[in-house]
Amino acid sequence: MKKYLIVGLGNIGDKYENTRHNIGFKILDFFAKKEGLTFETQKLGDVTEYKLKGRTFIFLKPSTYMNLSGKAVLYWLTKEKIPLENLLVITDDLNLPFGSIRVKAKGSDGGHNGLKDIQDKLNTTKYNRYRFGISDTFSKGRQVDYVLGEWTEEENDKLNERLEKSVELIKSFGLAGLSNTMNSFNGK
Repeated sequence: MKKYLIVGLGNIGDKYENTRHNIGFKILDFFAKKEGLTFETQKLGDVTEYKLKGRTFIFLKPSTYMNLSGKAVLYWLTKEKIPLENLLVITDDLNLPFGSIRVKAKGSDGGHNGLKDIQDKLNTTKYNRYRFGISDTFSKGRQVDYVLGEWTEEENDKLNERLEKSVELIKSFGLAGLSNTMNSFNGK
């Protein structure tokens, strides 16, 4: 049985729940609700399992806060003996328009502290990531407020369709592989 670790980045706590920075948590929560899965608090995060066509997806929402996500990712990769190529990290991206999808096999942290910590703990930039566009419509010096701010009404109206697309993307990653997923979803 092939195993995959799907990590949604975010910050724990009610005050962060509906913020742009928590899109990784939001996507995994949406997937879990849709499929009737329940997260359990375990070591370094909330975890649930999803089985599909001979594959096991382990969903992880690290409880280490965003900037220390690498510790949880490394722990669960090692514990579950999941190869690095079966890791997918879901994160927000300021450099993409709202709702845009970009799946990549490697890359820089792009100034994202969660990705920076994962890169440090895994000692590589070669891990799969799904960047969800949150756009950059904030005034100079207001980046932190924007990222930790809640979705606008207009964004909320469009979010469900984007969350559905994210569920399809995660399933595709496990069933069709990274290349096919990139071809099917990037820019959509």
